[in-house]
Amino acid sequence: MAKDFSPSTHPLTPPLTEEEWLSWLRLLRSRRVGVTTFFRLMQEHGTAEAALAALPEVAASAGVSDYQPCPIEVVEAEWSRARRFGATPIAFGAPEYPRTLAEISDPSPILWCIGKTELLNRPMIALIGARNSSSIGTRMAKKLAKELGEEGFIVVSGLARGIDAAAHFSAMETGTISVMAGGVDVIYPSENAVLRQEIGELGLRVSEITMSLQPTARHFPRRNRIISGLARATVVVEAAAKSGSLITARTALDQGRDVLAVPGHPFDPRGSGCNMLIRDGATLVRSSADIIETLSSPEPRTKRDIKAKTDKPKRAAFSERTADLHKRILERLGPNAIPEDQLIRDLNCEASLVSPEISTLEVEGKIRREAGGLLARAD
Repeated sequence: MAKDFSPSTHPLTPPLTEEEWLSWLRLLRSRRVGVTTFFRLMQEHGTAEAALAALPEVAASAGVSDYQPCPIEVVEAEWSRARRFGATPIAFGAPEYPRTLAEISDPSPILWCIGKTELLNRPMIALIGARNSSSIGTRMAKKLAKELGEEGFIVVSGLARGIDAAAHFSAMETGTISVMAGGVDVIYPSENAVLRQEIGELGLRVSEITMSLQPTARHFPRRNRIISGLARATVVVEAAAKSGSLITARTALDQGRDVLAVPGHPFDPRGSGCNMLIRDGATLVRSSADIIETLSSPEPRTKRDIKAKTDKPKRAAFSERTADLHKRILERLGPNAIPEDQLIRDLNCEASLVSPEISTLEVEGKIRREAGGLLARAD
């Protein structure tokens, strides 16, 4: 359940005027202001205007001198581009804001939307999986998406090639939502340009990322939490042992949502991640009936089963591994900024493991990101 971001002292009121929208955007786009910091500042100061005025003093108390919030010209340009592309903003706390997303611990303060926003408050299921999907995996994704759509569910995915694209395509007539890793107006990947356009017309494209911003590695974990946060359940159709789909599944579990998986052939590495999820307690999916049956349970099955199998020693080991990775990242960084891909190569780790922790350290103020996406140690 999401934290209470609306204390009696300063109830969070979504913006109504263009001036208020621009203030929200300025605060959210300001350096070192992530989702958690945004809501904390709003809680402490009541309005985005007051939070912006307090930001330099807040930064100074954290040891950052000469801090300036995001310039008004930057968000005015974003607002203008959104209008030009027909994007609609939806703020946390507004009636149109998706109820499921509002329940997670780190909901997006603002969602840019292109398409049918009414889909956001219908029951949703996420279908995700491998980009290099097999023929049988693609067929399964299409079958599940079609059947779930016929049962009244909106299919949510990430508009990637492979499983995502197949799910979107088959759910187009009944309703589908694509959560973008870049700006909602950005074409990515290029081979899904036509599909992206169709979703904007018949379904809905959603993103919390700045308009026109191209996706980078650090954007995908942020995108994935929205995919799982919107959905009542996340279904992994095909995934390797180390893949972004498993990160999304883990995020869904942390959000208290059901996680289900389609079993893969033992000899196909594209199914190894799904088999691992099933081994650890995820519901095995043979058809849409298995998904619907799971949703009828009063408590998420993955919360009962997977968490029961994840004992305290394993959790402690996971925390120790995360802390060790944070230490290694910070040891590799210094005052001189380096490219993110170079850092990942130096650590000799999978990008899918390192990128989320880079984002965490950035939010904590331990890493600063400079022009061109270069990384440096903040202290």
